[in-house]
Amino acid sequence: MKRLRLLALALPVAALAFLLLALLASGASGGSGNTKYQWDIINFDFATMTLSQGGHASAFATHSGDSAHTGKITVTGHGTFRSNSGSPQDVTGGGTWQTFDASGNPTGSGNYQVTGFVDFHVAPGSLPPSVTDNSGNKADVRSGLAVFEIAYDDGSDGTLIVSCDLPVGSPVDMFEGITATKGYVDYWERDPAVAGVNANRTNFHELH
Repeated sequence: MKRLRLLALALPVAALAFLLLALLASGASGGSGNTKYQWDIINFDFATMTLSQGGHASAFATHSGDSAHTGKITVTGHGTFRSNSGSPQDVTGGGTWQTFDASGNPTGSGNYQVTGFVDFHVAPGSLPPSVTDNSGNKADVRSGLAVFEIAYDDGSDGTLIVSCDLPVGSPVDMFEGITATKGYVDYWERDPAVAGVNANRTNFHELH
């Protein structure tokens, strides 16, 4: 504060006004925190090689020390967020959820809403020329990993992790699909995307 006072005394009024405008502009830009993205759980039509919104993805819970699945969650969803921003007003979206027991019997269903942004990391990757992207501008599609806080309409809360591993140039240690938590249950094992099966696919688009 003392340095700013001394600077104000030393500078002409016009120069001081210019400096203040520059400071305000740099503060408003917020760096990468102002980059807005769209996230989608997508459909993939293998016959036409076309992506669109409205798909579904699943993840499994397993018992500690046991590889057998003890439950499953399936979600739909899409929304937007601003990277590196923890403000709830900077996230939108949600979708539907359904849970199943170890035998595949439904145990609950409803809607969920994204309530908070936790983290996002963009990664290398792109779509091949043969794929048409109707979920957004193909030139702006991105690989990446996003973590959201969500609220289920049965009163429970949790997290949703959306991971997009685009087929061209994405790192080998990424995965395609989602994982989630709901209350005390961690659906940590993602259901993998399989060739010929329209499920467990996601993407991000940078919005301008």
